[in-house]
Amino acid sequence: MERSSTARPIDPPREPRSATGIAERLSRIAAIANEIAADQIGVEAADLAQRVAQGRFYVACVGQFKRGKSTLLDALIGEPILPTGIVPVTAVPTVVRFGERRSARVRHKNGEWLAINPDDLHEYVSEERNPGNLKQVDGVEVFVPSSLLRTGMCLVDTPGLGSVFAENTAATKAFVPHIDAAMVIVGADPPIAGEELALVEAVSQHVTKILVVVNKADRVTDTELRTASAFTAKMLETRLHRGVDAIYAVSAIERLEGRGPERDWGKFRAALNTFVEESGGDLSRRAGERGVQRYGEQLLSVVREERAAMMRPLEESERRVREMRKTIADAERSMHDLGYLFTGEQHRISDLFLERRKRFFEATLPTARSELERALNNLPRSFGPSYRSATQQVALAIARKHVQPWLTQEEAYAEEVYRKTAQRFVDFANDYLNRLANAGLPELAQMPHALDAERGFRLGSQFSFYHQTGLSDQLVFQLIGDIGRGIVGAYGGVRRDAMKYLSALLEVNSTRVHSDINERVLESRHWLEADIRKLLRNVSHIAEKALEHARAAQESGAAAVESALARLSGVEAELVQLMNSSPGGGPVSADRVR
Repeated sequence: MERSSTARPIDPPREPRSATGIAERLSRIAAIANEIAADQIGVEAADLAQRVAQGRFYVACVGQFKRGKSTLLDALIGEPILPTGIVPVTAVPTVVRFGERRSARVRHKNGEWLAINPDDLHEYVSEERNPGNLKQVDGVEVFVPSSLLRTGMCLVDTPGLGSVFAENTAATKAFVPHIDAAMVIVGADPPIAGEELALVEAVSQHVTKILVVVNKADRVTDTELRTASAFTAKMLETRLHRGVDAIYAVSAIERLEGRGPERDWGKFRAALNTFVEESGGDLSRRAGERGVQRYGEQLLSVVREERAAMMRPLEESERRVREMRKTIADAERSMHDLGYLFTGEQHRISDLFLERRKRFFEATLPTARSELERALNNLPRSFGPSYRSATQQVALAIARKHVQPWLTQEEAYAEEVYRKTAQRFVDFANDYLNRLANAGLPELAQMPHALDAERGFRLGSQFSFYHQTGLSDQLVFQLIGDIGRGIVGAYGGVRRDAMKYLSALLEVNSTRVHSDINERVLESRHWLEADIRKLLRNVSHIAEKALEHARAAQESGAAAVESALARLSGVEAELVQLMNSSPGGGPVSADRVR
């Protein structure tokens, strides 16, 4: 049953579009959520109300695993605050906000905050110390006396996409609706990946300001950096259907350590400061307006099912829940059956890219060998071991030159093929769910609206250029032998080995590209299926909770049922009023919950 016996009509806010008015509406939504036992919505709405009232807004740092997001935020703050390391270290989003002194706290799933030593952050946000978020950490906040954050901006370090830990990627995607602006951190080697593009597209649906940063600029040449920046701009413009303001090339580690060239760091800081000065207050208010609509919609769904359960005979509600459980179990089995169809598509995609790999290798090898031949002809002959090393480096550069652009081309083509496959799969699932809704379970009618084809791969590329081949085991002995061969000028064998090395590099790395694409198709398919099953379970959870409340009310008698219905009607009307006060949300009718 509801936790409150009365429904208090809300007084119209004096300034519904001001920060104070928005915070008041969010606070009331949080109270309503607690009244109808929607605890998680209550916690989130209360948190948002507080930050809107304080003028705080979130600028999230997002990107693929190991792009240097934590280091970039440390460089902006001016000191190492966030844990960094070789393995994924950010298991949950970490908010860095202004405080008069350096401190930190964590919130557990039960909503309680616990003060911790900032030096112990790794105990809560690292995969090593908190694998899969086993400690049930719901949020982490770090307070620092940084002038950059004094105006209300909060920097958010998000888990990296595409790490081996699926929970990290899920945590970042779940945080997207809370983002007010974003810094997208990409790299030059490898360049922006398909999953990063999908995330930027998702973020762009919630925010208008996105700063794009190419980090780790110290690891590539100026030419490679310019190429990566141009490629990133082109891919983002294609995906977002609009241009990007600028792309900033930086090295966060160099800035943090106070060394190396500044590159675009000054321009990046200036753009961030200008953005904060011009848009900070608006961002906070818009975040609150989005929250009013989002949490209001979620609560309306709960109220709808609660009212329907109260008005039915208890036996009918029990029968409906049993039927729903059975139907959802059937739906999940159908998802399993559909999985066989998807498996067939996976095999088709794998065969397609195997053939493309063969064509690439056969077409590229002669060209690459000719390039190596010309390069070796111009390579100065030196002492044996150094000459062999030089030929290997030339072969490596030529192989990388051909494989890396092909990888980018294959990624784009593979994503297009995958999207078409996923669309067929989702269309099939949506048709099934529509038939379920038409068969007498209107609770499932909302499902097709929530199922959309994945716009890109869920898993970022794990490809890394492999330059150790089967020949490498022999290289030490060959180098020793070259000491003698170099004396007599026997260079022919070294050149032949360089050709073998080039062939092996192309063979191994083109196979690795093929394997990388297969893995991304497989993981993306698993994510899509998990989303469908999660939606089914959510519908079931709302219905079962409504039945529980209806049973308690009906067992207490007709007066209790009438009282519960009156409370729900009051809550419904209040939610509609709250949501209609939010600009940009569109009119909300009470009919939507009947």
